[in-house]
Amino acid sequence: GEILERRMAFLGVAGGEARRVLRRRAVAEAPRRGRCHRCVRVTAVQQSASAAADVVAEAPAVATASGGVSAEGARKEKKRELSRDVFPKPSRHDVVTKRDPQRIKVFDTTLRDGEQSPGATLNQEEKLIIARQLAKLGVDVIEAGFPVASEGDFAAVQSIATVVGNMDDPPIICGLARALKRDIERCYEAVKHAAFPRIHTFIATSDIHMEHKLRKSREEVLAITTEMVSYARSLCEDVEFSAEDATRSDPEFLYEVFSRAIEAGATTINVPDTVGFTTPSEMGALIRGIRENVRGVEDVTISVHGHDDLGLAVANFMSAIENGCRQVECTVNGIGERAGNASLEELAMTMYVRRAHYNGVLGRDENRMMTNINHEEIYASSRMVSNLTGMLVQPNKAIVGANAFAHESGIHQDGILKNRLTYEIMDARSIGLNKNTLVLGKHSGRHAFRSRLAELGYGDVQEDELNRAFIKFKELADKKKDITDLDLESIVGDEVKNIAGREGGVRLECVQVITGDRVLPSATVALILPDGERRVGSSIGTGPVDAAYKAVHQLLRDAELPVDVKLEEYIVQSVTAGIDALGEINVRVRDNVKGTVVSGSAANTDIVVASTQAFLNALNRVILMNASSEPRVHPQSATI
Repeated sequence: GEILERRMAFLGVAGGEARRVLRRRAVAEAPRRGRCHRCVRVTAVQQSASAAADVVAEAPAVATASGGVSAEGARKEKKRELSRDVFPKPSRHDVVTKRDPQRIKVFDTTLRDGEQSPGATLNQEEKLIIARQLAKLGVDVIEAGFPVASEGDFAAVQSIATVVGNMDDPPIICGLARALKRDIERCYEAVKHAAFPRIHTFIATSDIHMEHKLRKSREEVLAITTEMVSYARSLCEDVEFSAEDATRSDPEFLYEVFSRAIEAGATTINVPDTVGFTTPSEMGALIRGIRENVRGVEDVTISVHGHDDLGLAVANFMSAIENGCRQVECTVNGIGERAGNASLEELAMTMYVRRAHYNGVLGRDENRMMTNINHEEIYASSRMVSNLTGMLVQPNKAIVGANAFAHESGIHQDGILKNRLTYEIMDARSIGLNKNTLVLGKHSGRHAFRSRLAELGYGDVQEDELNRAFIKFKELADKKKDITDLDLESIVGDEVKNIAGREGGVRLECVQVITGDRVLPSATVALILPDGERRVGSSIGTGPVDAAYKAVHQLLRDAELPVDVKLEEYIVQSVTAGIDALGEINVRVRDNVKGTVVSGSAANTDIVVASTQAFLNALNRVILMNASSEPRVHPQSATI
């Protein structure tokens, strides 16, 4: 009751009015609970942020009826003041890169949380290519991975820190670490080569996580927070602290955890909606509560991280921004565990298209840019992440989906032809969509080919991969009159993902099929094994693709390279329009030995060839993982 009175007083409601509201609610609830109203207690500690907000919402009418100052007006004015009061001290990164200290910082976790999507595992080269594109996109922080997970993860984070972290106008390079000394040390070793390194450490704070996962008491979690944040700060000047499952944590305990983290040296405090549970009003109330109750919060950046289990992640983030949050953690295309993360492109375009509204809420000039994002790189970034992870973008995905700027309704088409603003709130060119024009032909040379790939973000492709991609480009140019940027992305993506060409895997030499409605479908496949041996096998199936897959399986068994997998997903789509378009195949297989899911993709004008190559790419990943004895640690799988 005392805590709630203090909150109500903060919003312009007198203490006496607060007590009357509490008594009125207690009397109303007593008959339903079968108890005397004196026994009904309403405490902010035991209720969620939304319940406390409901009680506060009753106050305006009471205050107005009593002849006092309009509580509604005072509440709105105080809320505006809270938002205006966020004037973060410019960081070293802000000063050196000349970025607006009051911008909403975009923290991209595509390479860490996004990569945790089943089948979206990326190798070091793929991560580096995406990291370069993210820097080009203008993100403020790249969470490059979880360095302690494996040697491969450590090498990838270290490579990104060394290369991308020292570019002109570089982003902050961040690594994730559990609240363990070995995690924090490993993380710092990986990111320290960047011009602006960051350690991001976390510990769970909800009762259900502390009891069942950590098996720690509140006092122990507080002590660990102080010790581990202090240790991280002794290594690195930029430390972010996350309270895992913050939105299901006891608010008062959460305030104390954040206070301890700030006192120990944290420069950013992150509020994760780990399971996508909260709502916009609850998120806004939680951020306000943190600003009101956490010691030293005015000297740090408040960040939010959220999953999209209820489809509310972006809405939650915008509510958090209205209430004082100044960093959003998101992924390209919204990829991530379960239903994914808040989508970077949706957040960026919301703050661009509706900047007049949100700047008004924050008390800024209505035309002021809210982020550092280069919006014209959004579409290219989306295509690259989809291409390299094998996770397709749904056609009706906001901003970057194939149908995002398509109109079929006659009424809509008529309006668009007269004035595009009738049914479109943004121009496709604002996300770089119309940059996919004809660029190369069969007479184009290697230099022009490489230059165009660099413009598309594939400047780090290795020489042997570039050579193979150029040969494929020439072959495609003989079959297909018009070569687009989408074709080039698909070609080079095939080579980057081709483990066989890079790490001595099994290579597809050729595939031949016989099929039809009056014959038994069969396939003959020729493979080149890692030792150079050529093997040929045949099989029958329900169709040409099934027959080819069975032939590949049999050849690998005969070569004593058995893989026990289950095909979980097979998707075919055209890269561009037209009868001569490339067909792009994406497959997802589950390794029945380790239970992991991996993906494979390939493109060809012949979809049977593309299907066989995609399947073999996935099997090569499984073979490579099974050959490695090093277990890969998940950041949320182990206890502290």
